[in-house]
Amino acid sequence: MSIETMKNASFPLSTNQNWIEKVEDSLKGKKFETLMKNTYENIVLKPLYSETDITAEIGYPGVADYRRGIHSLGYHSNPWKVAQKVSYQTMGDLKGNLLNALKRGQTALSFKLKKELFEEADQFEKLLFEIMGKASFAIEADGLQKSFLSLLQNGNESSVVTGYVAEDPMAALVKSGTLPFAIDNYFNSWVKTIKDSHQFLPNLKTVLIDTTPYHNGGANAVQELAVALATGVFYLEELKVRGLAPEELFKKIIFKFQIGSNFFMELAKLRAARVLWDKIGEAYGVPAEKRGMEIIAETSNFTKTLTDPHVNILRSGNEAFAAILGGVQYLQVHAFNELEGITPLAERLARNTQLILKQETFLQDIVDPAGGSWYIESLTNELVNNSWEYFLTIDEKGGLMQVLEANWLQSEIATLLNKRHQDTFTRKQSIVGTNVYANLNESLQSLFKNEDKFLYGEEQQSFHSIQPIVMQRLSEPFENLRQSARQLDNNQVGLVCLGELKEYKARADFMIGFLSAGGLLGVKSQGLKALLDAHAFIVESNLKHYVLCSSNENYNNFGLELLKQLKKELPKVHFYLAGLPEKETQVQWLEAGIRDFVHLKTNCYAINSSIIDEIKGGGTP
Repeated sequence: MSIETMKNASFPLSTNQNWIEKVEDSLKGKKFETLMKNTYENIVLKPLYSETDITAEIGYPGVADYRRGIHSLGYHSNPWKVAQKVSYQTMGDLKGNLLNALKRGQTALSFKLKKELFEEADQFEKLLFEIMGKASFAIEADGLQKSFLSLLQNGNESSVVTGYVAEDPMAALVKSGTLPFAIDNYFNSWVKTIKDSHQFLPNLKTVLIDTTPYHNGGANAVQELAVALATGVFYLEELKVRGLAPEELFKKIIFKFQIGSNFFMELAKLRAARVLWDKIGEAYGVPAEKRGMEIIAETSNFTKTLTDPHVNILRSGNEAFAAILGGVQYLQVHAFNELEGITPLAERLARNTQLILKQETFLQDIVDPAGGSWYIESLTNELVNNSWEYFLTIDEKGGLMQVLEANWLQSEIATLLNKRHQDTFTRKQSIVGTNVYANLNESLQSLFKNEDKFLYGEEQQSFHSIQPIVMQRLSEPFENLRQSARQLDNNQVGLVCLGELKEYKARADFMIGFLSAGGLLGVKSQGLKALLDAHAFIVESNLKHYVLCSSNENYNNFGLELLKQLKKELPKVHFYLAGLPEKETQVQWLEAGIRDFVHLKTNCYAINSSIIDEIKGGGTP
């Protein structure tokens, strides 16, 4: 073939149907639809997307509807702020650690406000004047906003103060279940704080909308987005009647989202958030150029584990990457061992995760790299539509406060949390190092208890109360099992391996992994072929629980009869079967004494929990 012929060669255009047929051909008879996956947001993910899946205008960065970011040049002109919370014990620690963090690449002044700082107001004010202007503030005030802002306003160069010193009383209510003040009185005071702050600190944001308690309670992306809108509308309405116009308030609001493990869903969540907030601004008559949403992102607490904590480095890296591609203004990456108490190394790794993403992957130089992806744009649109419908449902029920008082929202989130737990219990959702690939040899640390009080809740008198959303981590049930198993005198479960190595190895290895998720140690026998050998292994090991491991053929040939004999001679021993026999033989196995069948869809948490409880009960076979 000549070069000229090759230049003029063309290929027939492929349609979606062509691709589907090719996929089904490779699936050897299975339908294309079997590859579809339903998410916790009730969004069906397809294995194939095309331009026909984009049903809305993509637009450009820096213009409404802001799905592609609020700045036309993205991070190239407005890099996201590295906003790691600096840990400290004393005022001296705070100053040294802040300056050290700035020196090492931090670009925002972020730390937890403690009441003790204001007991040394002169020293604290001096510190603030020293660091003022070196970087933007990234402070969640948690009830100390007014006191902190008053110190900042005393500065001679308060106009250089940027960033946010903000609080979210509704998030505080959801976390603690109570507020030590009447809502009306709070808003009367808050609107004055916001206005005064704008006069003296015009470039500082003061109103936070924080979805953290909902995310850490198990909410999905749709619920988080809908709640963010409902909170925003609640504040807009409450502050509007107190003389603060929506256009003014839009300048003062900043949103905070936790970023979970579903990479593309979390990326699309941030894009959808901006679209939805733009829609709210339009409804309130806010000019298009003032409707851009500023976002604080934090890597999720919900996804982190106490066991095998170094995996948290990978989780946080994945979540930080999703946040950056989604377009954020502030980002905090949690230290991998934060649950045990942060070490300097972990703090450095967390900060450097952002610096690597910024400087070594050049993400700060690319404008909206995710823009135009058929998959991401389609996912963004679905989140927008579903979240808007959920927001309207909240609105029809009377708004955010009403659905919280009625316990409706808490129940919705609790239902979803239960579904998430069931998926981890059956290991449909893997938590590496916890419910899969658990390492029983690791030294488990105790959970670090943060002694800082939640400042909104210090008063004894409660003016308002609701059912709080209990914030937790997805891995906690398995971590509790592991801790319980460590307290046992003997955490072993016997594996009765029948036949040759090739016949029992796969299921025996599966059972070792299955049991280790609950902190139990599977102890294998040698390949056994006779009743006497199996009996001798059980008597010698003297355990309460055993699992038969072999091939289906061995189960059918002699496994059932072997079990009957073992139960006859050792009636107090509990037996499980690795695998799931044919339906017609399951009843026979159960009648012979098998307690349960352990296979890929078995509830790993329930089986391990029952074994641990029975071992605790004591006694011998």
